[in-house]
Amino acid sequence: MRPVIYSDAPTPPPPSFIRHPYSLSEFSTVPKMRGEESALQFKLQRQQLDDFHQHFWFDSNTRFEAAKQAVLTGLPPSASPLDKENTLSEFYKQWYIQEAARTDSYTMEWRRRNLALIKLNARVQLQKFANSVSDFFSFGK
Repeated sequence: MRPVIYSDAPTPPPPSFIRHPYSLSEFSTVPKMRGEESALQFKLQRQQLDDFHQHFWFDSNTRFEAAKQAVLTGLPPSASPLDKENTLSEFYKQWYIQEAARTDSYTMEWRRRNLALIKLNARVQLQKFANSVSDFFSFGK
């Protein structure tokens, strides 16, 4: 069978003697794979979750220490160690009750975000595995 020759085929461009300043092999003509985008999204969400966690506990610990100092400052200088112990015991109890709703809300949000992160990471790992299997079987081609 003979090849088809089209009469309206574009003429080839004249040879260029000017070299491109960059190696064109540096630039991928293949669009990014979905797995790479998911991996980046995973990294960003993990960092956001870490920031959310750090901010919550930094704020909570700062407020706790300030409130604890206020309670200790409110004690008379002649307070016995047992008075301090009882006052701190009551403070800890009240703090726990006061912060329960806030901590529960944080915990629910953290778990929700963490579960979404686990699912996303599972997709990333599955895509990596699929790419490695695909690369393995297309190696000889």
